[in-house]
Amino acid sequence: MSYPRITNSKVLVTGGAGFIGSNLCEDLLNTNNEVICLDNFSTGKEENISSFMVNKKFTLITGDIRSLSDCHKAMQGVQIVLQQAALGSVPRSLDDPITTNEVNIGGFLNVLVAARDAKVKRVVYAASSSTYGDSKLLPKEEDVIGKPLSPYAVTKYVNELYAHVFGLNYGLKCIGLRYFNVFGKRQDPNGAYAAAIPKFTLQLIAHQSPLINGNGTNSRDFTYIDNVIQMNHLAALTQNEAAYGQIFNTAVGESANLTQLTNLLKKYLCKYDPKIADVQITYGLERIGDIPHSLASIEKAKKILGYTPSHTLENGLDEAVDWYVKNLKK
Repeated sequence: MSYPRITNSKVLVTGGAGFIGSNLCEDLLNTNNEVICLDNFSTGKEENISSFMVNKKFTLITGDIRSLSDCHKAMQGVQIVLQQAALGSVPRSLDDPITTNEVNIGGFLNVLVAARDAKVKRVVYAASSSTYGDSKLLPKEEDVIGKPLSPYAVTKYVNELYAHVFGLNYGLKCIGLRYFNVFGKRQDPNGAYAAAIPKFTLQLIAHQSPLINGNGTNSRDFTYIDNVIQMNHLAALTQNEAAYGQIFNTAVGESANLTQLTNLLKKYLCKYDPKIADVQITYGLERIGDIPHSLASIEKAKKILGYTPSHTLENGLDEAVDWYVKNLKK
């Protein structure tokens, strides 16, 4: 679909070797930008960016947002920053809150300081739907949040507060995007903190029963990567002053529970292997720190940024499954 895109600019993508970051790097290179990728490869992967390394417009800086000097180095001559670097995952933050805090708060502050010093035009940063915490309001509206339920949620909320303060005091134009359960190509299916969609897909391909935490009724606003890419472009380019210093839900505005999600995965995977229809779903204990239900209102993003999701859960899954089948190891 057609929407304004960043072109002919120098763009820094922090965490550019990660799932979302590498998709942003690829898209920015396709629209003739000079792309700087800053990553320490703690969760990012070299294979995600290996195909970009031959592109003269792509530069990899192996560094850490916890280092202010690394951030200053990466910021030189940059016009737009897409801040994706973070330690994601609620369970990881419960296991190791100290490192999560160091990266997500200390590192984020370094990015803001370096962007301020480099006089960057725009900082678009990855916020999180976990910020809604124990708020029971559905759909989730940006101005109504609850108390956080995990260390990860605390760190992402502090990001929003710091961005606001830097806009207020230094004039740094920051826009936050509260991502809702993003999925798509290059999302890692392995490891203790793997997201549900790639993990379940890998299991189903291997005819293994996916394990759902809880009874399967927990629901999410699953958001395909192309919608996230669109929101980053729109936030980076908008000249609507009402957008500066604001937070926008980045989602579809529709939800599905985990049982529905798994059945959809089986449906699309059956096109490649009909035997997957017979794989049973198993259920386990609820996961600590999880929000039971998540559904975004995207009215603010539509009104101020002109956002229209290009992909629903179903057509996003259809595209993603095709990539997973071709790329995931069986």
